[in-house]
Amino acid sequence: MDISEVNVLWNKVKDELEVNVPEHVFQTWILPLEAADYENNTLVILSPHQMAVDVLKKGWLNNIKAAVKSVLGEDAAVSLTFDADFASRYIKARKKELSKQVAGQTEEEKKSEETKLSLAQMQSEANLNLNLKFDNFVVGDNSKFAYNAAFSVANNPSKKFNPLFIYGSSGLGKTHLMQAIGHYIIFNKPNLKVRYIRMEEYFNEWVRCFQYNDNPNAKKKQGCNNALMRKFHQKFQNVDILLMDDIQFIESKMKTMEDFFSTFEALYTNNKQIVIASDRLPKDIPTLDNRLRTRFEMGLVVDIVPPDFETRFEIVKAYAKELEVEADDDVFEYIADNFVSNVRELKGAFNKVSAYAEFSGTGVTLDLAQKALNCEVRKKDITVEKIAQATANYFDLTVKDLKSTARQQKIAHARHLAVYLSREVLNMSYEAIGEYFAKKHTTIMYSCDIVTDKLKSDRNIQSEVEELKALIKG
Repeated sequence: MDISEVNVLWNKVKDELEVNVPEHVFQTWILPLEAADYENNTLVILSPHQMAVDVLKKGWLNNIKAAVKSVLGEDAAVSLTFDADFASRYIKARKKELSKQVAGQTEEEKKSEETKLSLAQMQSEANLNLNLKFDNFVVGDNSKFAYNAAFSVANNPSKKFNPLFIYGSSGLGKTHLMQAIGHYIIFNKPNLKVRYIRMEEYFNEWVRCFQYNDNPNAKKKQGCNNALMRKFHQKFQNVDILLMDDIQFIESKMKTMEDFFSTFEALYTNNKQIVIASDRLPKDIPTLDNRLRTRFEMGLVVDIVPPDFETRFEIVKAYAKELEVEADDDVFEYIADNFVSNVRELKGAFNKVSAYAEFSGTGVTLDLAQKALNCEVRKKDITVEKIAQATANYFDLTVKDLKSTARQQKIAHARHLAVYLSREVLNMSYEAIGEYFAKKHTTIMYSCDIVTDKLKSDRNIQSEVEELKALIKG
């Protein structure tokens, strides 16, 4: 289809989206998009910002799909991707547009506008989330040391703590601190190049550097595309600050470990800052290459633990302010008292309360929060002891069996379920569950992960979990 015809279709889709998504989403993330093609019933949309792709896919892709189907028919599909060439063209066009808009401005004002645009481009290339900065990170006793270490690295990269290794359970703020480092450096040291990536994404990009070569006289062979691999290494080794999240994903991936070791050495040797985040200590990551383990440990290793009540209260209060939602302190206290594991749970609980308020057309009150979250009914008379006893009875075992180091299949299976239910029903932290069952928090995390994965496909476990929940809740 001719590009002019594609643009006509895309404009119709945008008209649909403009009335079906919030104005700030449309203006910030959708308006800069460009339609590149419409072929095989698929509308190809390009973005000049990688972050826009992530934001739209996580929260607004269904809206885009619905708008495309409305304009192009029920069989129409959409492809949304970041395009570097388009990004370059977009930045140039925006600079040109801004130069016209600020014709009447002073040189200082013009410079300010250009700086903002340049910083936005750097943030997008660095793969940073604009919401994760030092100024909106709530510091408590649980995270004070990690925060100070991160801020020190942001002020003086490569000078003192290299690498910086941050570990802790999911949802406690590791990613927030890493990205805050990136933002701070971009704004205060714009000559330095920053890149943030999760290990899973690093692994996937590394795999794409290999391709299957067809040989008619032999079996298919996997071989390395040298040009792609060189480009891959340049992407991660030609930076000043590498922020590597979820490093635990590398376990058991021996070839990727070898490759990342080379990247680590290249950066460290050239005095570049490395920041790593993980859900556990280096020594607790199974099969981690010893060379990597010792290098992770040679800098500064800091942890983040679940926040206490006061910190949880401040986190919910700050989040409400960020969302511009008014609520009394007793609402924040209620949420902080009932959701103790991590920051994501706190924010999720407040999101649910604010959604109830919006749908019911009322304010955010304690009464509404209690109705929305139903914590009293959910937690009434339920304790970790009751969960352990119910699980032990269900499998004809004792609580002592569950707390033991026995590894027989029946006991291990029952223990996994008791641990999972303690987390699911009571929202207990990994550390608190571990304390009761006399296990390390990493072992508790492992049990929860096992049950979570099996629940996706194993009907027997699905049935066991539901029956145990019914027994526990009486």
